[in-house]
Amino acid sequence: MPHSLPDLEAWAIFAKVAECGSFSRAGEQLGLAKTTVSKAVTRLEQRMRASLFHRTTRKLSLTETGRLALERAARILIDGAAIEADILDEAATPRGLVRIASISAVGVEVIAPVLPQFLKANPEIEVDLVLTENRVDLVAEGFDAAIQVGLDGDSASLRTVRLSSLRRPLVGAPELLERLGMPQSPQDLARYPAVLPSHIANSHEWQFARGDEDPVTVRVNGRYRANHADALVPALVAGVGIGLMAEYFVWDHIRAGRLVELLPEWSTPPGPLYLITPPGRARPARVRALLDFLRPHLTLPKWTNVPKG
Repeated sequence: MPHSLPDLEAWAIFAKVAECGSFSRAGEQLGLAKTTVSKAVTRLEQRMRASLFHRTTRKLSLTETGRLALERAARILIDGAAIEADILDEAATPRGLVRIASISAVGVEVIAPVLPQFLKANPEIEVDLVLTENRVDLVAEGFDAAIQVGLDGDSASLRTVRLSSLRRPLVGAPELLERLGMPQSPQDLARYPAVLPSHIANSHEWQFARGDEDPVTVRVNGRYRANHADALVPALVAGVGIGLMAEYFVWDHIRAGRLVELLPEWSTPPGPLYLITPPGRARPARVRALLDFLRPHLTLPKWTNVPKG
């Protein structure tokens, strides 16, 4: 008995429902009636003999089966849109919405200043730039690309391009160093108060390396934590504590003398900057156009040129 073809349309509709979190919103974006969207998902669930969504009167959420199926279903939607875009006149005149998530500093300092040039050159493309220090789920949240520092286990199935590595200097305010003295080795840091990022695991453990010496791990403590690095910088400048910070948050303060780099002969693990896109080879022309425009700006962030010491 021949096998029936997979219900690709229903899988694409399922992916859009998961992205929107609503049957009605998915229908609006797809130009379909809510009942058509609901029937497509129900058809899939009957075929799979498993529920894809938990449904309540107030909330729609993925079941474990739905979560496992979402990545590949979203790829069907993305690839299908890209195929049509390449065949239709979007390939010649890119149009439509591009959603991109970025860590705040890169978004503000690198992307935002050059976006007007791109938008003027591409009048039919819309850009939704979301600044966040949190990792985003590209597939579930409907992003076309993300720029973040580091990777995690969930990134294994995504397309990743390493753009550059960002230094993470140890810094402190002159006022604090006048009071406590200049540290001479990593072991000295245990007696200094620290400001710590609460959104990073084990942020109280700092690692240092120098030449062929064995790496050194130091545990630090402090009275101030925050879940966004921008909120830590004023405390560093005010002398509340020392901090191990990605360079793009403190480079201007180092140059202005408001912060001093400590132990410059010791290195700390760098923060690799990645461009991440959903799985699958095909991308709509509008996404390719924006990423091709941004890539030269992202590979040479100005913070990489800050002199040490």
